Amino acid sequence: MSGSGAILTDARRRRQYRYLAMAAAITVPGVIISRLHTDLPYPLLALIFGLAIVGAAFLLSWAAEVAQLDISAGLAIAVLAFIAVLPEYAVDLVFALNGGEAYAEYGVACQAPELVGVRESDCALALANMTGANRLLIGLGWTMVVFVAWRRYRTVHNRRMESIRLDRAHSVELSFLSVATVYSLTLPLKSSITLIDSAILVAIFIAYMLRISKAPAEEPHLVGPAEALGQLPKAGRRASVIGLFVVAAAVILLCAEEFAHALVETGADLGISEFFLVQWLAPLASETPEFLVAGLYAYRLNTNAALGTLVSSKVNQWTLLVGTLPVAFALAAGSTDGLPIIARQREEVLLTAAQSFFAVVVLVNLSMSLKEAGALFVLFWTQFFAGAVVPEEHHGTELVIFAVIYLALGLYVLIGSRREVPRLFHDGFRANYAELSSDPKHDPG
Repeated sequence: MSGSGAILTDARRRRQYRYLAMAAAITVPGVIISRLHTDLPYPLLALIFGLAIVGAAFLLSWAAEVAQLDISAGLAIAVLAFIAVLPEYAVDLVFALNGGEAYAEYGVACQAPELVGVRESDCALALANMTGANRLLIGLGWTMVVFVAWRRYRTVHNRRMESIRLDRAHSVELSFLSVATVYSLTLPLKSSITLIDSAILVAIFIAYMLRISKAPAEEPHLVGPAEALGQLPKAGRRASVIGLFVVAAAVILLCAEEFAHALVETGADLGISEFFLVQWLAPLASETPEFLVAGLYAYRLNTNAALGTLVSSKVNQWTLLVGTLPVAFALAAGSTDGLPIIARQREEVLLTAAQSFFAVVVLVNLSMSLKEAGALFVLFWTQFFAGAVVPEEHHGTELVIFAVIYLALGLYVLIGSRREVPRLFHDGFRANYAELSSDPKHDPG
């Protein structure tokens, strides 16, 4: 029963098992239809397959939490890191592979689709999904944690919360995220994300894994269905975790390509930009479980776990996810060429890197205030709605303007926090975990 908290009442356990059953149930239509190849309308197919991805992501999330009770700390970290990006990676992989296949057949398919009669989305949408997932994680996920905690803290303590803080041990994630972010600022200067870029980003991820694998094992804070599964006898718990992993992985493999195809065709049918749907709807579906778990932690004022989880996920997305897309593309293309970045995608990557830069700088002092979260939130949504109304021919300019704003704000905050940087990197790269764990726990406020 370790890590599962208080003993559950029968009513609460039944409720949590119902949530588990509901998540499994919404995957069933997608799995069945993926095998039947029906002629349902594409918007309906996108909904069915999208719900299947959401359900599978929930199952993966709960299984991953419970797995921490039964495997070593280092292995748990490596497995959880991969699982965190699996739903986004599955959809992104489809576009990267399709882009590589088109490139192998036509040579210039990704950069001049009008010449060969294929969609540019084969390559462009791989980057759209990646940039959307990364920007949603910060603009919606990180800020949500602060807003939920602020509201809850005011209700519980009847006074304002000034900021939320991360424990000193999270300097590790932030240090490696800082390195990946600085490197990512070079990507918009290139015509492709090359295999060399992949090697560097994956190397950062591996170094991060090796560093964090030295962290002492901790009892996981299980919530929701994971809490109920965590209180099962060891044999039943392990069997449940393995079963959930297998089922969720099968659902994602069966539905990811169908979901990606249905999204593209939905855009064509409804006159909605396929780029828009893939950039925002697809990652939102796969990020939902993580956002809900983080929101629940924030509601319980466990803000260190809430924000720390999302920061760790950002490291995984910004290194492993970005770094493996060119590899998938190259394998499908049968060449060593990198994943092409055409003009609009170059500006999308720039904006995503700039947002990451501002967000990381905000957390250099291991805290995020309500004002800082508000700035990230307002900038994210302002750019989102601006992108919807700005004419296509001016869209690149709009993206660059917002990127410059992020970079300028980041530099301003960095100047004020410059004395915190050496300590962050010392703790992140050199300090032992005994030293880091001696830091007192921080409560919001």
